[in-house]
Amino acid sequence: MELPKMLMVIGAALLIVGFLWQVVGKIPGDIIVKKGNVTFFFPIVTSIIISIVLSLIFYFIGRFR
Repeated sequence: MELPKMLMVIGAALLIVGFLWQVVGKIPGDIIVKKGNVTFFFPIVTSIIISIVLSLIFYFIGRFR
């Protein structure tokens, strides 16, 4: 796959993920711990979703290469 096409596919995928992220808002399942004036946020579910999306993108890029 040529570089311009690959960049367009990645850009489109990021656009779709960004749009869905805005529509859905915070994803349930992420860990948030608040104690006093300290907040700890660990986005475990978000990380898994991003990993799956990136894996699919790279799979399709490799398949059509």
